[in-house]
Formats: sequence, C-alpha cells, structure tokens
Amino acid sequence: MDAHVEMGLLGENFDPSLIARIRDDGYESRSGSDNFDGVSGEDDQDAADDTPQRSKKYHRHTPHQIQELENFFKECPHPDEKQRLELSRRLGLETKQVKFWFQNRRTQMKTQLERHENHFLRQENDKLRAENSMMKEAMANPVCNNCGSPAIPGQISFEEHQLRIENARLKDELNRICALANKFLGRPISTMALATPNSGLELAIGRSNNTMSGIGLGSSFPVGFDMGMTMQMGNDQAQVERSMLIDLALAAMEELMKMAQGDAPLWIKTLDGGNEVLNLEEYARIFPPCLGPKPPGYVTEATRGTGVVTINSLALVETLMDMNRWVEMFPTMIARALPLDVISNGVGGTRSSTLLLLEAELQMLSPLVPVRQTRLLRFCKQQTENLWAVVDVSVEIGRDPTNAHPFVACRRLPSGCLVQDMPNGYSKVTWVEHWQYDENVVHHLYRPMVNAGIGFGAPRWIAALQRQCECLAILLSSSLPIDDHATLSQGGRRSMVKLAQRMTDNFCSGIIASSGLRWDSLRVETLGDDVKVMTRKSEGEPGDPPGVMLSAATSIWLPLSQQSLFDFLRDQRRRFEWDILSNGAGTMQEVALIAKGQTHGNCVSLLRTNGANGNETSMVMLQETWTDATGSMVVYAPVDVQSLNVVMSGGDSSYVALLPSGFAIHPDVSRNGSPPGGDGGSGGSLLTVGLQILVNSLPTGKLTVESIETVNNLMTATVQKIKEALRVA
Repeated sequence: MDAHVEMGLLGENFDPSLIARIRDDGYESRSGSDNFDGVSGEDDQDAADDTPQRSKKYHRHTPHQIQELENFFKECPHPDEKQRLELSRRLGLETKQVKFWFQNRRTQMKTQLERHENHFLRQENDKLRAENSMMKEAMANPVCNNCGSPAIPGQISFEEHQLRIENARLKDELNRICALANKFLGRPISTMALATPNSGLELAIGRSNNTMSGIGLGSSFPVGFDMGMTMQMGNDQAQVERSMLIDLALAAMEELMKMAQGDAPLWIKTLDGGNEVLNLEEYARIFPPCLGPKPPGYVTEATRGTGVVTINSLALVETLMDMNRWVEMFPTMIARALPLDVISNGVGGTRSSTLLLLEAELQMLSPLVPVRQTRLLRFCKQQTENLWAVVDVSVEIGRDPTNAHPFVACRRLPSGCLVQDMPNGYSKVTWVEHWQYDENVVHHLYRPMVNAGIGFGAPRWIAALQRQCECLAILLSSSLPIDDHATLSQGGRRSMVKLAQRMTDNFCSGIIASSGLRWDSLRVETLGDDVKVMTRKSEGEPGDPPGVMLSAATSIWLPLSQQSLFDFLRDQRRRFEWDILSNGAGTMQEVALIAKGQTHGNCVSLLRTNGANGNETSMVMLQETWTDATGSMVVYAPVDVQSLNVVMSGGDSSYVALLPSGFAIHPDVSRNGSPPGGDGGSGGSLLTVGLQILVNSLPTGKLTVESIETVNNLMTATVQKIKEALRVA
C-alpha cells in the first residue's frame, strides 16, 4: 500500500477511538500468521506439512470480499467467533481466513499509525533544526535593527533578550516534565525525546513489557501528575492521554491478579496465621516497578487477607464502583471520595472494563495518624463467569507541600480485591493492600500497627466489609429476632441505624482533619502535639445544633487488651465510673437494642438515665458499639426525646441534632504489647478519646481560650477516670 493510501487512512474518516481498541487487540494479534500478503492460516499450515520443495499457496480475496471485510473492520476490528463464522458464510471464506485477515489488518493499521507518528516527529525535528540553525546564524552575525549594519559586539537587541528569556522558561518547563516522567516511569527520560510542536510539549512514552513507551502527551501533562491540571484539551490529545491511563490500569490489573493468586514465597503468613505480609525481595524480583522506584524515606506496607461476606459478587462490585455506596460500606475508613472522570464505561450493560478516575481520603481514627489522600485509577474486570477483580493504583506522587491539611505523603501501588461467587449466595473476597508512605509523619505509638496493616491494610478492609454486610443482611430481613426492650417496627429499626450511622460519621469527622469536612483545626500552644482541637460554626443546618462547636481528640496507650477495654466502656452498669455527664444522674438503663451482627457488642442501643430525684427529667443517650479483630468503637450522643420518638416510628432522622463523643480502640502490636520506649507489659491497646461540645448557641459567637480549656479539661478528666476505674497508672 503506497504512502498516499496510508495517509488517507488517517484522514477525516478515521475514527480516533480505534487507537485504544487496536492497542487492546494488538498483543493478541501478534502471531506467526501476521502478514500483509493475505496468506491464510490454512494455506500456511498446508505448506508446513509438505516437502520443502513445494511452494506456499497464496489466496487473494476478491474486491467484493475485501470491501465487505473493510466495512466490518471499521465497526468492529476484533470480531468474536460468531461474527467470524457469519462473515465466512456470507463471503464464501473459511473462518481461519477471516480470522487471519483481521489479524493482518490490525497489524497493518498499527504499523501505519506508527509510520504516521514517526513522519510527524521527523517533520518537527527538521523544523526545529532549521530554526536552531537560523538562530545560531543570527547570533553569530548580529545586525542592527535600525540601520541593518552589523551590530556592535556585546550589544544585544531587545528581541534577542526576550528570546533568551522565553528559551530559559521553556527549558525549565521541559526539565520539570522530564522529572515528573522519571518518577512515574521509573526510568530516565531524555529531553532529546521531546518535540515542541506549536509551542507545546509532546512527550513520547508508552508501554512495553508492562512499562510505558510510544504514547504522546501534550503540554498539559496527564491528569494525576499535577493536582491542578485538567483534561480540557483537544480530542486527539485527550484520546492519547486516556490511552496512557488505560495502559496503567491494565498493568495494575495484571499485577493484582498475580498478587492475589500467588503463594509462598511471595507471601509470608503472620504468626496468627490469619493474614499474610508481602515478601519484598520476592516482589522486586517478579514485578517491574509499576510507579517507578520507591521515593527516598518511604516505607512499604503490603498485606493480603481473605474472608467470606454475605453478599454476591455483582452487588459488591456495584458497591465498589459507586462512590457513595463505597463510602457507606466503609464509613470509618473513608473520610471522603470524589469521582473525577469516567475514562471507560462497562461493556454489555455490566461494570466489566469500567475505568474511573477518583480522589479518596482514607483515615484511621486517631489524631496521631494523618489522613492518606491519593488520586486513584479504579479498574473493574470480570475475569470469569463467577470471578470479578477491582484494582486501584495511584496516578500521583506526593502532594503540594503548601497544602494546609496534614496529609501523609503516600502512594497506593496496585491494590484491590478478587470477588468469587459461592453456591450459597455469599462471596469469597481476597483483598490485597500495597502502600508506600512517609513513616515520619506517623506518631511512634501507631507506627507498628500501621506497618502491620491494621490501620490501612487488607485485614481492616476485610473486617469492615464483613461487619457491614452482616448489618445489611439483618436490616433487610424481616424474620430475624429483635433483642430490644421496646417494640420497634422494621422502618423504625432502619431509621435508628441510619441515625446511629450519621452519629458515627460526625464523630469520625471530629477526630481527623479531612479536606471534605467543615472542621477548622486550631493550633493551641498550651496543648501538646498529641491533642487535636477543631471548631466549626452552624447556622442551624439539618442535623446540627446552631452555634459554635468545639471538638477535641487525643490518643493514649493503656496496658489493657482491646476486648477488656471495649467491654468496660460499653457496659451501661459501669458508665458512671467514667462518663462525667451522666455521673450523679442515677443509674443507666438500656431501653432498646438493635443487633447489627452476630458478634456480641455490635449493636445500636438507647440508654436512659433516671435522676436520683424522681422529679428530674431523664436523659436519653443514643449509642453505637462494634468490635472486630482490627479495632473497636463506642460512640454516643444525647438525643432529644421528641425527635427520637419520630425516628423510632420510622420517620426522617436527618433533622435530629447530634453532638457525638466516644472512643476508638486499636490493638497494640508492638513488642510485648508495650508502647515503644515503654516499661513493657503483657498486653496493651491504643485508646482514642473524642469529645464534641457546644460552646456558644449563637453562630456569630466568639471562641474563647476558656472554651478550649474546658473541653481539654473534660477530656483529661475522662481519661483519668477510666484509668482509675481500671486501676492502671
């Protein structure tokens, strides 16, 4: 095919979407049968079986056959077996001939695209060389702009001065983009590989053997490399950049499948035998760096866990691909999730082959552990009829150091889950979490736990998923027994659980500093670094009391096991020993309980305090508690009785004002169960205490130092009363 025909294929009738589809099909179509002479697979096989003296048979298609094949190729460059069979019958060809024709045609198209790109780059290179020669000649023989005579040596014209300034600016921009590409690709990119058409910058990168090479990127570098950049560019440029993101997603999916299905020596079982940690040396030997080399000062955290959940694969995949449902499934782990772009939609009306760009903030309930914020590609693929895979991978490195929020510098290597359907309607989930992060921003109390994967690793994702699915199964069932002391309808139980969920969300927001929350952090010199104080104002929005609110949180180590501390804090009979608000108000009585799972203690309950004097008004407290192997939580808030009656009858719970307080408990996994630098001990846990109070009922009120001291003293007194009740120092 001559050059004129080749360029015609890329003209006004060329569909740019074929680039991505041909790229997907290119790997499969590379075989010994790929040629441009139209040799069929059957003829080639006959030639191989005959003697060496026998010449190969060639089959040339008729113009009608070629025209029909070309028309079908424009609509579908990769037909399936049924489509190939239909074409062979209609055109009088064998299915192998049709198959090899499409393979050859795809290879031909790919070659033409590469030739076109090379031709374009050569033209730009020649243009730059010519401009460079002209500039050198002009600088060697300067001419006066006014008279045209040779300029005085040492004299520089204003135009030349401006050109030098522009050249220096472009060189700095070029070096900056090369540095970003080096971080992303894990290999050096020379500035000689960059061309500058139309004062833009074009970077030639793509993928070969799971690395990037051969994809053009414009002067607006791909989304994900810089938080401030967008994808508002020409259609051709956007198609190329999206192709790069698709290549990254495919490489991440391939790595996740190997990580999830691999065995020893890639994974090493923990001492309890329930989870696994990654063998970093074996990983480095098997996998090329997907995001480039590990940044200096970063440490690696990688875990794998497996569990059975009471949900089918389709429902779970839909939950993971919907940002709102994803946050609802993991409320204590995800502080914020924001969808940014849909790069690829699913095929066949399913989520398979869906590729999303999103921004997420992951949290651990302690003011001593910063939020992990990252921009992610999320790719979903149906591997077999009953097996789905969902993978995440970061498309950014670090964050702007001027950001006001104390985010931890981190990146998420290919992580995600495999979901396998089971005969009973449940699913078996294999979860892989692989992070690289700056350990220096994590408090030394929490470093062993975070590094072990309890904070952000696979064990916590699996435990949270099992607990939440169990709760949903109970709420959706109408035949399960109700362990309560008051008659609650099905709608009343759901409204109560929804109210408790919002209470827990508000409690978590008062502990960590997320960019999506309304709390403003305060820096108080009189308080230690282990105490976080935040404030916000409310004009009386639904669910918030009007006025100025203050939140304080801190974390401490206690020489008690997670379970014993959880049992103490949730026991209403011993509540008076630590709860200052209910102290002296009489005994605490549980008036309603809604189970959220099979584990004892996973429930929503209503507590009522009866005053010592019968004339005193009783106080009603809403409380939610849960526990699993990675942590426990006790959250409570006083509730208005009239509003609560509306909720218990199945009414709207979004208007009930809440100011929650509570505790988050995590197991201590440091040596001997003692904190680093401690005196040792037989066991321990990390307790986070969070309190929220209304310091002024007017939204325009001022926050005073006395208010901050009040909430800090209240938190300190609560911690001290817990220690005294449990007889610990």
